[in-house]
Amino acid sequence: MNRPKFYVYLPIIFALVLVLGIFIGTTFLSGGQKTVMGGNTGKFSKLQDVLQYINQEYVDTVNDDDLVERSIVSLLENLDPHSSYISAEELQANNEPLQGNFEGIGVEFNIVDDTVRVVAAIPGGPAEGVGVQAGDKIVMVDGKTIAGIKIANKGVMERLKGKGGTKVKISVKRNGRKGLIDFTITRGTIPIYSLDASYMLTANLGYIKISRFAATTYDEFMQALDKLQKQGMTKLVVDLRGNGGGFLNTAVDIADEFLTEGKSIVYTQGKARPRKDFYATKRGSFENGELFILIDDGSASASEILAGAVQDNDRGTLIGRRSFGKGLVQEQSEFTDGSAIRLTIARYYTPTGRCIQKPYKHGVDDYYNEELARYESGELESADSIKVADSLKYKTPGGKIVYGGGGIIPDEFVPLDTANRSLYLSELIYAGIINDFAFYYSDKERAKLKAYKNFENFNKSFNISASLLNELADYGAKNGVKRNDKEMAISKPWIETQLKGLISRNIWGIENYYPVIQERDKVIKKAVELSQKKK
Repeated sequence: MNRPKFYVYLPIIFALVLVLGIFIGTTFLSGGQKTVMGGNTGKFSKLQDVLQYINQEYVDTVNDDDLVERSIVSLLENLDPHSSYISAEELQANNEPLQGNFEGIGVEFNIVDDTVRVVAAIPGGPAEGVGVQAGDKIVMVDGKTIAGIKIANKGVMERLKGKGGTKVKISVKRNGRKGLIDFTITRGTIPIYSLDASYMLTANLGYIKISRFAATTYDEFMQALDKLQKQGMTKLVVDLRGNGGGFLNTAVDIADEFLTEGKSIVYTQGKARPRKDFYATKRGSFENGELFILIDDGSASASEILAGAVQDNDRGTLIGRRSFGKGLVQEQSEFTDGSAIRLTIARYYTPTGRCIQKPYKHGVDDYYNEELARYESGELESADSIKVADSLKYKTPGGKIVYGGGGIIPDEFVPLDTANRSLYLSELIYAGIINDFAFYYSDKERAKLKAYKNFENFNKSFNISASLLNELADYGAKNGVKRNDKEMAISKPWIETQLKGLISRNIWGIENYYPVIQERDKVIKKAVELSQKKK
């Protein structure tokens, strides 16, 4: 099958998103962890002897700590793709999305033209409290210039985050104001939300988008569910696409809201861990309404637990593409120096008994490149290309055939949307041009865009003009993506929708990105179509 040249970029994008999402969203048995204490048990004498021998006799001086850490990394990565070592420096950053909060000043930012620009001050956060606004350019932090010095995201975070109660002084440039405005901000606890959007798709069909399964996700979900039910929701779409996982218990709690008491949700079992079953309890605020779960190749771990529980209990309809295939459970154990290991201690099994972990015997690179194999086999475009083994066939109580051994196959397959794609579009996406330009335009035209008063007016009345597309092409050319008017015309519908969605996000918040994008989202359209067929 001959495919357009833009496809060469898809595997790179898939790999980056998947590795990051699954690393951050590893499934844990619970939110707890333990400390690994020092001490010689005798089991590790050979490794210790080798490290000591290298330290004493190697031709050059070695860094003991670095050598030990690299040894641990190598040891764990040869077990399976999800057992890993995390340095003390990385641990806090990796845990924050799952803990649901961090300490800092509370701003979303972007770096454009070597300048830190505030996308939004988080509602109720310290920055909003002192008057920091979207569009402000942070020029100085604690008297030191951060504009024009090629600062990266990590450098910004290091300067703005800090222990709650400590103070930081920032100086910002605001459009329409002369000179700099100084703010002294007392850092505080800032929430990290894992539920990106919740709104009504139709008069009775609700939509909830979950980005990860964190400590706060269940509470966020219940608030959204209650809000939608008050708006007349009787049918629900839960979007798990791109959700790399998180806490197993959080996925179990949400599944419990859909299943009647006594229904199996998942069970875990390992060599040193006896079987542990999780069942639905008496609670359940959405046990009867029609349910649709959206999944794709970025849905992993806890996402697959929820999807598997729904599918195996014949509770709802899964729509999209085959999920990632992560059925391994990790336990996080911390060392006294603040570093940690995440060790695979069990597999999880869906209610019919299937393990959806895909093979990993050929190593980490082959494991993650399996996404590329799916693309090359045509699986992303046709359900007929999905390879399944009869030996891994299971049957649900309702008689539906499901499969284990490598992700969850949806009940309703929707192919990857390749309409309006071009090499030029891929180059714009890969270089971040559309994202950056959307922020640039939102910042420049903030007052005009705010004149719409609310998202509803904006969505109804604002359209991407030909002159704005021309401005985007010029912006891309100035930033390394050669203009291509012919391919711009091919990709025009896709670019218009994405650009409007990003502008909406920048002005009205992330929850108002999805209602714009859904106009071109074939998976959501399939859910709407199915909801209207069923009575």
